[in-house]
Amino acid sequence: MVTLADVARHAGVSSSTVSYALSGKRPISDETRTRIERAITHLGYHPHAGARALAGKRSHIIALVVPLHPEVHVPTMMEIAIAVTVAAREHGYDVLLLTNDEGPEGVRRVAATGLADGVILMDVRLDDDRIPVLHAQDIPAALIGLPDDPTGLSCVDHDFATAGALCADHLADLGHHHIAFIGYSTATYRRHAGYAERTLNGFRTRAQARGLRFLHRPCEGTYESTAGTLARILADRPDTTGFVVQNEAAIGPLLSLLRASGRTVPEDASVIAICPDPLAEQHSPRLTSVTSPQKDLGHVAVEQVMARITARAAGKDPQDQLLLMPPQLRLRESTAPAPHHS
Repeated sequence: MVTLADVARHAGVSSSTVSYALSGKRPISDETRTRIERAITHLGYHPHAGARALAGKRSHIIALVVPLHPEVHVPTMMEIAIAVTVAAREHGYDVLLLTNDEGPEGVRRVAATGLADGVILMDVRLDDDRIPVLHAQDIPAALIGLPDDPTGLSCVDHDFATAGALCADHLADLGHHHIAFIGYSTATYRRHAGYAERTLNGFRTRAQARGLRFLHRPCEGTYESTAGTLARILADRPDTTGFVVQNEAAIGPLLSLLRASGRTVPEDASVIAICPDPLAEQHSPRLTSVTSPQKDLGHVAVEQVMARITARAAGKDPQDQLLLMPPQLRLRESTAPAPHHS
């Protein structure tokens, strides 16, 4: 059981100072208050009635929940997190970054302590078990991601279904008939990560409409796993000439393995990736890609959560907001018309 004394020790202040911060009976500097608030969040201290006194004042902190799973592309996540931090500062807010995969308990802990005025959730699953906690705790929140049921929520995300469809259309327009979709790890699909499942569903629907012969293979993203994935694809479908990749870690290994197998990109095999522009530009050949700006996600999420914080302060019901960022196809050197033998 975490005590008030534990909080004081962690924050480097006296127990009486923590008590004053919770009760509001004496003025406390912003710096000291922030240290105490962060100690309470870190230790999971639930100060009961004191928390209500603390919650009565704005903490000017937004909690950003970013579970860092092994298969998550950390640079992309961190770019969004930085964008959230920059946008929050424009509103005079700091960001408390929570990276442990605590699930519903992490959201419940932040809400119960009253330390954050709002929460932004990333890595949203289609059936995300953190969402019922958001509803139950009634804490202002925004989601970077789209669950199956966004009712009562503010959400912003890339339009991943359209991104998948754009990939299928691009390769079909170039005359490719046999396509392989190399996705994230099996674990990503098993936990119903929205960005993975929505992209695959969008690709599958459009590929079927265009009469493409395609297969989907999950991939861990290491060189060895990508080698195994490519070997199985070519064994099952030796006529494959088009590759869609939604797995940042697998892109480099795939290009190397195609070269090693005697397939030149794009003359023998076209590769299109769903990835940020800087990543697409750094490969040789430079990758045709489908992308949306990462920074916009962070900015919009902050605006959404601030709207809900403001509505709550005014005693109004917040408006639900759902914004899907349209993807863009960037033509570069990794795609070309299908070879005649396909």
